Amino acid sequence: MTTTTPPSAVPRGALAERMGIEILEASPDRVVGRMPVEGNTQPFGLLHGGASAVLAETLGSVAAALHAGEGQAAVGTEVNATHHRSARSGSVTGVATALHRGRRTASYEIVITDDDDRRVCTARLSCMLVDAPQA
Repeated sequence: MTTTTPPSAVPRGALAERMGIEILEASPDRVVGRMPVEGNTQPFGLLHGGASAVLAETLGSVAAALHAGEGQAAVGTEVNATHHRSARSGSVTGVATALHRGRRTASYEIVITDDDDRRVCTARLSCMLVDAPQA
């Protein structure tokens, strides 16, 4: 059985905070998050593809870190994203789903949809699980 972590207990990081990413659900198998389109657009008023990549990597990294557990950290080794359609307003929601949860690596598929549940982006993130750095 996978334990769900309270969203308020999940650290997002400074970039995710700046972009307005909110974690709605978090477990090693699945992380759900939302991000506003406003403030994360390119010059033509469309959601920036890099913003979608940040949302995807944030959600996948949170899931991988939860999988890694205490004393471990998850570091991204590869991220790719395919952009299917644009978003101009509202918010986008990403769902990171585990593809592989191993002892040393974890991979996630992240599907990002708009407010009308249309797929905006599909991404994949691979992470290496390492010993957490000492503070």
